[in-house]
Amino acid sequence: MDVVVLSKVQFAVTVGYHFLFVPLSIGLGLVLVLAERRFYKSGSAEDKAASDFWIKLFTATFAVGVATGIAMEFAFGTNWATYSRFVGDIFGAPLAAEGLFAFFLESTFLAVLLFGRSRVSKKFYYTSTWLVWGGSMLSALWIIIANSWMQTPAGYKIVGEGLTRKAELTNFFAAGFNPSTLPRYAHTIDAVLMVGGFVAIALAAYYLRRGVHTGFARKTMTTGIAIATVTTVLMLPIGHWQAVNVVTNQPSKVAAFEGHWNDGPMSLGLIGYIDEASGKTVSLAIPGGVNLLVGDFAGTKSFPGLNSFAPADRPPLQITYQTYHLMILLWGVMLVLVLAAWLLNKRGKLQGSKRLLGLLVWSPILPMLSIQLGWAAAEVGRQPWIVWGELRTIDAISKAVPAGEILTTLVLFVLFYTVIYIAWGRIVIGMIKKGPALPEGVE
Repeated sequence: MDVVVLSKVQFAVTVGYHFLFVPLSIGLGLVLVLAERRFYKSGSAEDKAASDFWIKLFTATFAVGVATGIAMEFAFGTNWATYSRFVGDIFGAPLAAEGLFAFFLESTFLAVLLFGRSRVSKKFYYTSTWLVWGGSMLSALWIIIANSWMQTPAGYKIVGEGLTRKAELTNFFAAGFNPSTLPRYAHTIDAVLMVGGFVAIALAAYYLRRGVHTGFARKTMTTGIAIATVTTVLMLPIGHWQAVNVVTNQPSKVAAFEGHWNDGPMSLGLIGYIDEASGKTVSLAIPGGVNLLVGDFAGTKSFPGLNSFAPADRPPLQITYQTYHLMILLWGVMLVLVLAAWLLNKRGKLQGSKRLLGLLVWSPILPMLSIQLGWAAAEVGRQPWIVWGELRTIDAISKAVPAGEILTTLVLFVLFYTVIYIAWGRIVIGMIKKGPALPEGVE
């Protein structure tokens, strides 16, 4: 019944539910664009049916994503009022821009997709798919700008004292494009596009195993494999970029990521665990691997260890370490899986490989879980700071909100979100079982 713990858990639950739908909507947006592009070029009835199918899936996911995101906005002004006062001058611009420029762009042209097929030109309709997807990408940018500022604040000054202490914007571009914005945005977008690719693969595998909608499935499989392969491979250099950013700007976080206790060259762990009682890390690791990561091939660069930080200034070590390494491990599994699918599909043998198709049906779980683990590592690894170096999480809580009320709303959120998730699942599963409304006589 601790106010701080309950507030953290409540926000983690709402964000976790919401971020099940954000990757799906952005990832499906690209699949939708490519499906409509195929119809724009071919004009065939089956390609139109395929595009309409993806529009329906995207719309259902987008609607639930909007609904699950509302609670977070209210939480800023209730459970996190001190935090809101501190960051309000900084966050006002990106959050307003997200609503005005991104959300309305996305929702306006989504209406065109839903109701305008017979009312606008074919070219305008196709362009609208790009604008819907572009709106979702732009929305993600503004949110990443706000979140990245919390990780690596820039372009501000501190004014006031005590309860009136807050960050005041001094340079919009420095704040918006703070040191972690671009690598974190690239990392996030690549991850959510991986989700879209694996979802397309999964649906195609489902239909191929059942022997229905095979024409649609073969085209979708090719599209999904192309997206998933490119984005999974790209995650290596993009992940490297993001890792170097963390090493440079958040030394205690990277020390927790690798269980690095003493100052000196840092090993790159593959798997292991942190023994906090003895202050040691037991792992299978590459000695000096982090030095190689940042270009120190001589291995002489010294990185601050956890012992250089007071216990109160360290993040929770075990969860930070494990979520980070599990995320990387899942990337390796996805790479092997998508390359196997690409190779068999290229040879024309994928449709006959029932075992691999069965694995591919469940494959979207991998990027979705990896995303959740990555966010957990990034946010837990930032602790005890909610704004790095400026505001501690414990000081950002609304102390006036009783623990009982937070617990009650937490339970209600879980119940309400679970109902929404089940409803969305039933609707989407129904759409998938029915499949695209293909012309009579077309498989």
